[in-house]
Amino acid sequence: MHTTALVLFSGGQDSTTCLAQALSKYERVETVGFDYGQRHSVELQARLVVLREIRSQFPQWAHKLGEDHLLDLAVLGQVSESSLTRDTAFRMESSGLPNTFVPGRNLLFLTLAAALAYRRDLQVLVTGVCETDFSGYPDCRDDTMKAMQLALSLGMDKRFLIETPLMWIDKAATWALAEALGGRPLVQLIIEHTHTCYLGDRTHRHAWGYGCGQCPACELRLRGYAAYAAAPAGR
Repeated sequence: MHTTALVLFSGGQDSTTCLAQALSKYERVETVGFDYGQRHSVELQARLVVLREIRSQFPQWAHKLGEDHLLDLAVLGQVSESSLTRDTAFRMESSGLPNTFVPGRNLLFLTLAAALAYRRDLQVLVTGVCETDFSGYPDCRDDTMKAMQLALSLGMDKRFLIETPLMWIDKAATWALAEALGGRPLVQLIIEHTHTCYLGDRTHRHAWGYGCGQCPACELRLRGYAAYAAAPAGR
């Protein structure tokens, strides 16, 4: 039986929802974030605010929420030619992938998270990747996660479980899941304190939170919130 988890926590909507679910399931939960030279580095501050607010607003979870870790992955920014790590306009590439794709990012994140979990004796790796309502990143696919789970378990001789709570749901359902886990207080916390915008915009406030409103991440979040808000009460 799994009792401990490490959540890959960026401070965005998806990872905050995953953190809430982990806190509702496991006895001890730690978090890990990554500084890889992302343009939206404001998320590194947002994640600390979100953790503080969860401890403050949800006493039923506060005692389960353990240590937070931040890993320096500057090398990822150095090898990436992505609009998330360079001041370049968002566009589709000839490969059919958006130039927001950072090759190897989730593979590296999971490898380092597993190494940390090994040292901290944490059994489950929780990540907010999704194959239903996403930008087409190949390292977010369910097949990739299954392959990583096998490789990490074999390579470290420790049976890891990679949990992907959002894999088969869209953004509207992610909002609904947050409400089911923490009620309107968690939804409001996500709106006010999480950060998802690729441009790092914290000046424009929308019904769904802060962001430029135009980058791919904001567009996904906007559409998801609109569908969630339009759903019948009680869903």
